Formats: sequence, structure tokens, C-alpha cells
Amino acid sequence: MLDSDLHNEHTEQYHTPTDPHQAFGQKVQPQPASYGQFPHQGEPPRYPGFAHQSEQPQSLNQEKLVPARTPGYRLRTGAIIALALLLAMVFGTGLFAGWQFGHGSATTILPSNNGLQNSTNNNLPTIPVQNGNNDDAVREAVIANVRPAVVQINVQTGQGSGIGSGVIIDSRGYIVTNNHVVEGASTVEVVLYDNTRIKATVVGTDPADDLALVKINPTANLITVKLGDSSKLHVGQSVLAIGNPLGIQQTVTSGIISALGRSVSEENGTTIPNAIQTDAAINPGNSGGALVDMQGHLVGIPTLAAIDPEFRTPANGVGFAIPSNRVNYVVQQIIQNGQVTHSGRAALGVRVADVDANLAARNNLSVDHGAMIVELTSGSVAGKAGLQVGDVIVQIDNTQVSDTGSLQDVLATKNPGDQVAVKVYRGSQLLTVNVTLGELQVQGS
Repeated sequence: MLDSDLHNEHTEQYHTPTDPHQAFGQKVQPQPASYGQFPHQGEPPRYPGFAHQSEQPQSLNQEKLVPARTPGYRLRTGAIIALALLLAMVFGTGLFAGWQFGHGSATTILPSNNGLQNSTNNNLPTIPVQNGNNDDAVREAVIANVRPAVVQINVQTGQGSGIGSGVIIDSRGYIVTNNHVVEGASTVEVVLYDNTRIKATVVGTDPADDLALVKINPTANLITVKLGDSSKLHVGQSVLAIGNPLGIQQTVTSGIISALGRSVSEENGTTIPNAIQTDAAINPGNSGGALVDMQGHLVGIPTLAAIDPEFRTPANGVGFAIPSNRVNYVVQQIIQNGQVTHSGRAALGVRVADVDANLAARNNLSVDHGAMIVELTSGSVAGKAGLQVGDVIVQIDNTQVSDTGSLQDVLATKNPGDQVAVKVYRGSQLLTVNVTLGELQVQGS
């Protein structure tokens, strides 16, 4: 699923003050970006670990990342296709690009674990309250509580095998992981903490959020992890990443939360808003694993790692995780319906293109920046409010819109039902149009 309210099928790449990372992947061809529909869920993105590539359009204005899944050892090196992911770090006034920063802005988030059944195991050590003098004891207790709930996921496709991680979040045998871990799998096997191997089924996937839910027949005394409330995280907070990097089971790395509210997008348009940035090492095979706080709560699903453009290797200390509140929102729907039926994201219902000097000259525009509306979707809230094809969006509320990427970022901070003031140029006239945002529709729902 696209975690933003936009499906970018877009144009030229955004350049930060320094050159963006250029690693693994294809360059973008100019196309308009869609701001009111999820990408087709039948054609999810492709990721390293299998011999296939995505031809999906990609989000723009973002630096490149790679998912943290490792190929199966039986794959030949030449069969490992790395997909470039793009990181948008567009800063607005008082907020990072993303769903929320300093406040909870994503709609219908369920931080209370409604519907999830957690196990109770009195044999696990009690996690002491951290007081500054017992850091090692707290860390060891957290690891002892969480590691039994982190599994290795082995998948087989028609083109090879792959390895990822997963986290048991429900005593009925539900395991959350990344969609790219199980994408295209003909068979899925889960390896538990005690090396028990169990066949698993994919309950449902959410390509636009890069999340999936698999299920096993629960064993006796199955250990689960409780989801935490990611809206309460803060920069500098200690976290642990637990997974199976490079197929090395039950590996723990430690670090801090480096930033919140990052908007991280993939080539195909899939965007993770409000992503958690951490310096806890995230390597191939960590995908779908656990990012936990010092209370032993799952606060994120490690998913992506940035690529050093010079050496084309994972950049040290720059990894990203899907926040637990979004995970909770998605898995609740999959458990109940087998799929995601409500995106919980705001939408304008338009397709737009980046405005630059060339586009401005060709279309005789009054400005050389912004996002030009090239299509209004059927019944879109933008059209109902009076926006027109050819309008150039330059501002939403108090946030400037310089291109489609910045439009995506500001809409990602909004909720369906919010009223926003959209400033547009129509010819040489600057207009303000009040729009009540709709909900981004999940295609096929």
C-alpha cells in the first residue's frame, strides 16, 4: 500500500543540497503523479532476494534505499536484483515529511492492540524499570522476552528462495512481516526460536504499506510481542533491532531512534510515512523483524536501509522501520477481512505533474514551481471544491508546495475530513480554494 495519500508515478528526481544516493535501481521517466488512489495491489514492488524486477512507476524526490531482506543461499549472485528505494527528507515548518511529528495525525490508528491476543508466559524474566544504573539488566531482560517471538521466514518462489524475519504478535499464530519478504512465494516456512520449522500461510498482504500477515498453527506456549504506541517515541530513545540478518538467526543490534516522521518511498510509488529512522544495524534478512523499546514493546518493523552512493553498500547507521501504529492499523483489518479495506489516509483526488521552467514555458504558466493538476479523478473532492485541470498548487495551509513530492508530504500529515486551504495559480491569478479531504481509496476494495 502507499503510505502516503499520493501514488507517485512521477518525473525527475529531487536533489537535496548534496547529491542524493544513487544506488541500485532504474531512473524515473517523467509521468504525472496520482494523489488519490493506491497502487494496484496485484502488482506489488519487487525486492532483492529474487530474480525479478519491478517496472512500476516510482515516487520522486527521494534518496535511494534497499529493503533489508537477504536472498536464500541457493540463489546465484547474478540472480539478486536490488531495487532502489527513494528517501524523501523534505522539511516543512516545524515538521518532518511524514504522517506525524510531535502529534498523532494518522487516522484510525489503534495503539491499544484491539483484537490482538497476547500470550502470558510467567517463565520470562520481568523487565525492570530503567533507572540509569541498570541498562545492561534491562537490555538483557528485553532480549529474553522478545527473541522467542522473532522468527525466520523462508520463502520459495519460482525463481529462487529468500530469507526474512517476522514477529509473532498474536497467540493464535499471526506473524507480521514485510510484504516483500513473502511476495510471490509458493511456499512459506517459519523457523521458531527453538528451531522448530512450521509451514505457514499468507493471510493477507498490504503492498502499499509493505506489510504482510502470515499464520502458523500455534504451538504450546507460543511467545508473542505486544505492540507499543509509536506516536510516543522520541528522538534519542534506545531501541533494539532483532532479526535474522544474512540468515544468522536471532541477531540483536542496539541503537537509538535517530529521527521520526521520515517519509520513505519506493520506486513503485509505495511510501512509508512517519517512518522511524534508527542507527541500530539493519541488514539483509532483518526485513520484517522487530524494533523494540526498552519495555519490550514492538515499536516498528525494520524494512529499509540506505545505500552509500560511493561504495554502493548499506550506509552505516541509517535504517528505517514501519511504525507500530501503522502496523496495528493494517493487521487488524487483515485479520478481520483478509485484506486492507480502509487506507486511513487523506486524498485530494487529483493527478499532478512537477512544474519546472520547461513545463511552465510549454504551458505558459505564471510560476515555475508547484504541482500542476493534470486530471481530476471521478468524484474527487478537489473537483467538488472547484479546483480545475491546469491549476498549479503552490501551497496547502501554511506549507509551500514546490513539487509533487512536497505535495505528497503535506497531504501525508492530514486526515480524511480535514479542511485545507489550497492556494493555486489559475493563469496569472492566485486563488485560495478550501477543500475537505477525502480518504485515499484502496484499489479493489
